[in-house]
Amino acid sequence: MQIRYCSPWWGHEHVPMKDFLRTIAAAGYDGIDTWIPPHAEDQKALRDADITLVLHQHEASDPADYRRRLETCASWRPLLINSHTGRDWFTLEQQLALIDIAQEVADKTGTPIVHETHRGRMGYSPQTAAILFDQRPNLRITADFSHWTCVTESLLDNFGDTLAVACRRARHIHARVGFEQGPQVRDPADPAFDYAVRKFLGWWDAIVEHNLFIGTPVLTMTTEFGPPPYMPCNDDQFRQNRYMLELLKTRYGQEISKSATDISHT
Repeated sequence: MQIRYCSPWWGHEHVPMKDFLRTIAAAGYDGIDTWIPPHAEDQKALRDADITLVLHQHEASDPADYRRRLETCASWRPLLINSHTGRDWFTLEQQLALIDIAQEVADKTGTPIVHETHRGRMGYSPQTAAILFDQRPNLRITADFSHWTCVTESLLDNFGDTLAVACRRARHIHARVGFEQGPQVRDPADPAFDYAVRKFLGWWDAIVEHNLFIGTPVLTMTTEFGPPPYMPCNDDQFRQNRYMLELLKTRYGQEISKSATDISHT
């Protein structure tokens, strides 16, 4: 299984896409995780780039618009689409209808669509995600468990069964480390947050190992530490994401065989 590491464009929208793509290539990234840029020059730079592309849908206003936006993303032929799906106040029936729309688009276009476990969205907590998992066995997710640690004010010790299911459903990872009081630790290199980093690495190990087991050809990981004010300090976002990139590459490498011993559990 190949592992491809993506950089978020989030926090760097002021940088022309062609320049940002050169920056992340030099930093060792394989691709980018972003929404479709609004400007034609940035769109052209992204279309012309020979990189792994994860496209992001987060603006849909209603079910019809949701379908249109997913179809537009699929027309770019990304490796997968990461969807901010629904709202936390939608009814179960409304959430399930959106999941079904996404599945229809994925089947029609051949582009996998994964639903991010994000605050304010349908998968905002392990409690709600568990209901959706039960209702839709084919539901696949982007695992961003930093939102769950924030929502539950915990490191999810009381949600082991749901976490196990979530790790089996994950096909994309947003590798940001949260903690009991927020979705992003001050600095993943700070020893004060080593306990949280280790917890998240354990969850990501489980995702990697399951995708190895089922024969997933490519697993994507995005180092998604965000900018201020999401970042709870005045620090360099790109530095933090570079730190995470090196941490993940050291742990998982670029390609993993089916021998579990190939994953370094340090």
